Amino acid sequence: MVKHRRAARARYGRCSGPRATAPAADATAAFLPDALTVAPRHLEVGDAWVASFAVTGYPREVQPGWLQPLLTYPGRLDVALHIEPIDPFTAARRLKRQLARLESGRRHTQEKGRLLDPQIEAATEDAYDLSARVARGEGKLFRLGLYLTVRAASAQHLAQEVAAVRALAASLLLDAKPTTYRSLQGWLTCLPFGLDRITLRRTLDTSALAASFPFTSPDLPAPTPASAAVPAGVLYGYNTATQGLVHWDRFAQDNHNAVVLGRSGAGKSYLVKLEVLRSLYRGIDAHVIDPEDEYTRLAEAVGGTCLRLGTKGVRLNPFDLPLRTDPHGQPTAPRDALVRRSLFLHTVLAVLLSTPLAPAQRAVLDQALAATYRRTGITADPRTWTRPPPLLADLASTLEGCAQPTARELADHLHPFVRGAFADLFAGPTTTRPDGHLVVYCLRDLPDELQAIATLLVLDAIWQHVSDPSRRRPRYVVADEAWLLMQQPAGADFLFRMAKAARKHWAGLTVATQDTADVLATDLGRAVVTNAATQILLRQAPQAIDEVTAVFDLSEGERAFLLAADRGQGLLSTGTHRTAFQAAASPAEHRLITTDPAELATYEPEVAVDTVAHTSVGQHEMDLFDETPDPPAKSGVA
Repeated sequence: MVKHRRAARARYGRCSGPRATAPAADATAAFLPDALTVAPRHLEVGDAWVASFAVTGYPREVQPGWLQPLLTYPGRLDVALHIEPIDPFTAARRLKRQLARLESGRRHTQEKGRLLDPQIEAATEDAYDLSARVARGEGKLFRLGLYLTVRAASAQHLAQEVAAVRALAASLLLDAKPTTYRSLQGWLTCLPFGLDRITLRRTLDTSALAASFPFTSPDLPAPTPASAAVPAGVLYGYNTATQGLVHWDRFAQDNHNAVVLGRSGAGKSYLVKLEVLRSLYRGIDAHVIDPEDEYTRLAEAVGGTCLRLGTKGVRLNPFDLPLRTDPHGQPTAPRDALVRRSLFLHTVLAVLLSTPLAPAQRAVLDQALAATYRRTGITADPRTWTRPPPLLADLASTLEGCAQPTARELADHLHPFVRGAFADLFAGPTTTRPDGHLVVYCLRDLPDELQAIATLLVLDAIWQHVSDPSRRRPRYVVADEAWLLMQQPAGADFLFRMAKAARKHWAGLTVATQDTADVLATDLGRAVVTNAATQILLRQAPQAIDEVTAVFDLSEGERAFLLAADRGQGLLSTGTHRTAFQAAASPAEHRLITTDPAELATYEPEVAVDTVAHTSVGQHEMDLFDETPDPPAKSGVA
């Protein structure tokens, strides 16, 4: 038994070179244990007892993620993989030598009349198959060393941990041998130094090595390692059962829609904001309908655009024509843009009046709309469509000038929105163009009487961006607290149309709602859920669990999990795969997406200084992970 003391190493550190200084030695000593005792089969590293193993036997066939159980071991277990590529010439020469050895042994056994060894037969077959794949260029050879180090607080506990780790390895058909008389080398091999002091290697080909990647989750389909698009998708969190990473790409599915269902406080908005933030890194734009003002801080931090409808000076003009940009950079519009805008204004007036228009009213309104556009110089000629559009007040003036009683009646109905209490929303042209990588439409400051019309204007602005071929790029349309949107006919129709047609415009609809039972009880809600390839279920209320179980065909275990799930925990359902996961955010991300009032009270003085609107997502990505002291991240906040 050999014991090394920390004082001796500290003296060596101070005398190791002429440039060594006392502060440098003290910094190095902070990473050194108090004492290191080397025994034949274990080490005493400070107060911890350490034992190491080298894997010498492997199973014949493996599946992706087969090493994942090693990472889910409940104790402290370090897993080290040392990989060394073999050049093709050496690989071919070794395979030829191995085949000659195996074939010679087989023929010698046959000549002696002995029974063939099944293990040798299997090894020969595998060698021939591997040699053929290498010769065809379908894979390469690598030398893999797999080592394990287990830690415990005492000798008795270490013995129990060693037995448990060896049993776990045996269940995976791994033969883990202790590094007897090389315990120090085994411990150093498992440290993040990239040093292999044991050098017990096994030859694997490319497919076997890819399957041995320990962070590959066996619960979700693994991407092809040779794909140029890897990695893709968004990291949602980690698997609650296997501790593997839950990484999902919605744009790789049949459609790009997602639905997030959960009770109040389950972490719906937290998860949606986390996905939006991480999707910005991939160049995916997002348009968010925010009824509760939960996305403003996020938009300010990443340089997005926030339209707080209902505040003074923020307006969306419903008379704006959907102008686009041609390949030469000139503004243009579809041929039927004026007709479609006139039809849309019929819907706007119907929402403002809170009642469908009668045939006589529609006829008068159609004539008044055409006259209003002509007064501003906009006609059926597309060359006039770039002129400033009229306002709602111009339409009211046109109706007041008509001799028909129906026109004057319509003008009287428009008075509150033109000269009355609600005139600020329509008092001028559009103030802020909803352009940018993140556009948030905040509806919290709107009075109840304007919620319906403002929602209609927001949905129209979003659809213009999504359906514009000159702006075609991947984007998300987020309807947070969608139950508020579905209470309005215009909002319900928009969700239905977006769920059906979003994929054709390279967009994905995200619907998050807490009224799970009400959504699933309607035909519209079921259509939205059915057309979502990604379905996320968070904690459910006991009153709604029966409906959720019937619609999603949950098992008893999944039903119990959703009833007892913690905040931020959920079930990711992707058709044939279901994964229980825990949402995880970094401290910097947590500061931007949390809505916990207690935390926001502590962040408020700092947010006023830190939330600077950047002009690009790349700059935000640099600022997001600055080394600033932040409180520990929580799993999820609704």
